[in-house]
Parts: sequence; structure tokens; C-alpha cells
Amino acid sequence: MISLTPYENPSYFLMLFVALLPIVIGLLAGRKFHWYETLVSFFFLLMTFGGPKWHQGLALIGYLVFEMILVTLYDRYRKQKNDTWVFVLAVLLAIAPLVVVKMTPLLANGGNAIIGFLGISYLTFKAVQTVMELRDGTLKDYNPWFFLQFMAFFPSISSGPIDRYRRFRNDYEKVPDRDKYLGMLQKGVHYIFLGFVYKFMLSYFFGTFLLPRFEKVAMATPGLSWALVGVTYIYSMYLFFDFAGYSLFAVGTSYFMGIETPMNFKKPFLAHNIKEFWNRWHITLSFWFRDFIYMRLVFFFMKKKVFKSPKTTANVTYIINMGLMGFWHGLTWYYILYGFIHGFALVANDWWIAVKKKHPGRIPHNKFTEAFAIFMTFNFVCFTFLIFSGFLDKLLFAR
Repeated sequence: MISLTPYENPSYFLMLFVALLPIVIGLLAGRKFHWYETLVSFFFLLMTFGGPKWHQGLALIGYLVFEMILVTLYDRYRKQKNDTWVFVLAVLLAIAPLVVVKMTPLLANGGNAIIGFLGISYLTFKAVQTVMELRDGTLKDYNPWFFLQFMAFFPSISSGPIDRYRRFRNDYEKVPDRDKYLGMLQKGVHYIFLGFVYKFMLSYFFGTFLLPRFEKVAMATPGLSWALVGVTYIYSMYLFFDFAGYSLFAVGTSYFMGIETPMNFKKPFLAHNIKEFWNRWHITLSFWFRDFIYMRLVFFFMKKKVFKSPKTTANVTYIINMGLMGFWHGLTWYYILYGFIHGFALVANDWWIAVKKKHPGRIPHNKFTEAFAIFMTFNFVCFTFLIFSGFLDKLLFAR
């Protein structure tokens, strides 16, 4: 059986075009064929997790069944009671498979967990947010069958973006009018072609052509070097264009299916500060951490009066929130350090904003200072991406 990684080769896009054509024709005629969309999702999941990746396919099936049963049981319990300990247990069980996958390489000398599969992180975020929305009472129309469709939506299963249950269901059930759908088709074509430029041209140029050459020179040069500076910026460009390309493919494909999946990137390297950067970079992930970890921790700390000052509460929560994001990427020193650095950077950013508000007019604000802020933010982000890349681990220890 053929096994294809999503958005990696012409065969995948050819099959995607053929499979989406009936969906497009139906939507132009004002109809949605949900049964056909389900078949398409099943087919592409089979292409992604079949053949030599059959073990990932079995893990995906087991995972989806487990999460569906867990969330359904919690939904039924939530309609009767609202005990905190049951909610906490449901969240812990929802993230348990991901924890096993992340911990296994550390405990098994680099081995991979048998329950791991491509995209398990993003599915876990969807499952956890569904449990939390049931707890809050904001999700009142939970349906187990639709939950599986929401989780297994094939355009975004491997690399996001991370959608929300209610937003996705609204698009899934609604048929856009012809003019709106024509606009969605136009945007979808634009996003897919832009994704081609990002992924197959710019990402290839920076990641495959330039990066290995600069890494080789940097490894051969003791200490700091211009080659290491080159690695810093080249890797940052590669990371952006590669990830943004995948996200554009997912969003463009979703638009063809009448689903307005949220964008994941919005010119992040033009951010004026680190907080604005996280509002532009991997947007659905940063907003997920903001809504389901940061805000809830702030509320918990304030309710329990853990800290006297709201500012201290926010600062501590920034560090915890970004530290957890670092741990999520992997249990290595460079991922964890990357997360905590960004946490402290957010604290420093709020401090600087408070200073400017306290001394209005004393600190200039003009086009030059804005350009300088963009320059500083860009360079800081690129430096942290160098840490994130793990290249320093090879440079400092492997050599």
C-alpha cells in the first residue's frame, strides 16, 4: 500500500485535487456531502498512516477511540455533576497518551512509544480543550460522532492549525452562499500556491541548500563564528517557511471543503515585541496555551490568593506557561530553555510597557523606534530559534 506524508510530493496533491473536486462542485451547487467528506478523510488518513506506517494507523485508531470514550463519559458526568477532581482526572487522562509518547525517548534510550503517531500533539490539544469547554458549560451540543470527525479532520491532523470544536462545527454544518464560497476558493488557491513557494522553494533553499553548509563550517570552527551567526538566521528562515508552508496547505485545503480553518502565521518577523510575536507566530498554539493554561492558572492563583500582586501572578504564569510549551516540544535542555527564555521575555516586555506608561512622553515613539523594536524582536527570536534547533547541543557537546 502507498504511504504518503501530507503535502510532501506531487502525488499527494494530485489525489487531493481529484478527491476535492466533488466537494467543490457540491458547494457551488449549495450542497454539502458529509458522507463523501468522511470517505475523503478516511482515504487520506489511510494514505498517511497505512502501508509501512500501519503501526501508527493502529495507534491513531486506538487513540481516537480512547479520547472519544473519555470525552463522552465526561460529558455525561458533567450533565449530572461538576466535581473538580473528576474534571482534573479527565484532563490528565486526555493528555496521558501524549505524556507517554514524550517520555518514552527519555526513558527508553531514544526509543519511540508504540502508541505514537504523526499529529498526536495537535489531537491532544483538541481533546483537552473539548473537556475544558464541557467543564465551563460553553459547549452544550457535544456529539461523539462529530467529535471523531473534528479530531480526524485530515487537512490539519499532522501539523495543525488547532481549531475549536464550536467554530469547526459551525462551518461544518453551514453551507456558504455561492459568492462567499467563490471567495473561499480564491483564497484557498492563493494559500496553496503560496504554500508551494514557502515549502518547496524558500524552505528548501534555506533548509536543504544553505543550512547544512553553514552548520558544517560552524562545527569545524571553535567557539563563536560567523558561520554560527549564519546558522542562526538561516535556521529561523527555514523554520518559518517550512512550518508556514504546511499551515497554508492545511488552511487552503480546508477552504476548498468550506471550512475556514484559522490562520497560523501573520508576518511574525514584523512584530514590535515578543508578545506581539506570539500573536503572530503559530497563532492557534499560542492562543491555545493562553486560553487553556495561562488564563486558567491566573484565575486559580488569584482565587487562591497565592500572590499578593496581580502583576506577580501574571509574571509567574508567563514563565510557567512558556515553560510548559518548552516541555511540550520535547524533554531536552534546549527545548525547555527556549520555553523559559520566552517566558522571562514576556515578563520583561510587560515591565517595559509599564515603564513607558509611567513616564509618558519621556521615551520617544516614532518610525525609527518602531523599526528598532522590530529589529530587536527579530534578532531575539532568531537567537532563541538557534537554541530551539538543538544545533548548540551538537556544537557544544557532540563535537
